Amino acid sequence: MIPAAFDYYRPKDMDGVLSLLEEHGDDARVMAGGHSLIPMMKLRMAAVLHLIDLQDVGGMSEIEVGNDSIRIGALVTQADLIEHADLAAAAPILREAALQIADPQVRYMGTVGGNVANGDPGNDMPGLMQCLDAVFRVVGQDGEREIPAREFYEAAYMTAREDDEVLTHVTIPRPSGGYAYEKQKRKIGDYATAAAAVQIVKDGGTCASAAIAMTNLSDTPVFSEAAGAALVGTSVDDAAVTAAVAAMLGDIDPTEDNRGPVAFKNHVAGVILRRAIERAWSRA
Repeated sequence: MIPAAFDYYRPKDMDGVLSLLEEHGDDARVMAGGHSLIPMMKLRMAAVLHLIDLQDVGGMSEIEVGNDSIRIGALVTQADLIEHADLAAAAPILREAALQIADPQVRYMGTVGGNVANGDPGNDMPGLMQCLDAVFRVVGQDGEREIPAREFYEAAYMTAREDDEVLTHVTIPRPSGGYAYEKQKRKIGDYATAAAAVQIVKDGGTCASAAIAMTNLSDTPVFSEAAGAALVGTSVDDAAVTAAVAAMLGDIDPTEDNRGPVAFKNHVAGVILRRAIERAWSRA
């Protein structure tokens, strides 16, 4: 397919981006890496009259690993996540998840900002960012504001970001404990049938805290607070894991599509979450 005609802009700074957004309103969209937006344009699922490319805007391509938090620019690519040694040491779940996104060609262009900002429930980073309790920074004509990842997603392709705002950075509290990102997909490069992000902190032989988020099992990523709570205070034995899976199944709302019927997706979600919990616990 070929996209409809559009005007292309490549501003040099954020003021130029915001000016174009103000000028063209709902007819304008910003693009980071393009691997979410361009396919939708080619399939005529998105009509974009004015395309604003962020690649020349400075200050959004850095990864900063601090003692307490990690800051990731919106233009950081999935390949950057994989190759950054300090980030892999501080938050290895990010590398583990990025390695399961699409294929190397996509990972060298696809960005963190694009992956989290457009609200696609099949993208891997939104659920992971909810698991990690990330905060998204957006900027608009009225200034900057921060939106927690767990409050960002409202429906499929609908988020708390306003149309005239641009996501510039993601900030993550530096995680601790065991981790796992588990994903089942039909083939290499595909969206997940189900995926689970798990972060667990162990105190002695007991789970002190747990965060669990699921991908592509509802019209938004699902942060399952109840599933994490089911593990806290336990030794993460079979009964606790079974309770966490049951709680998660109560939070998701999959629909039938070419990845399978609802019953199959529920089954896969349970298997994937169990694997992720067991692997995260073994690493804790």
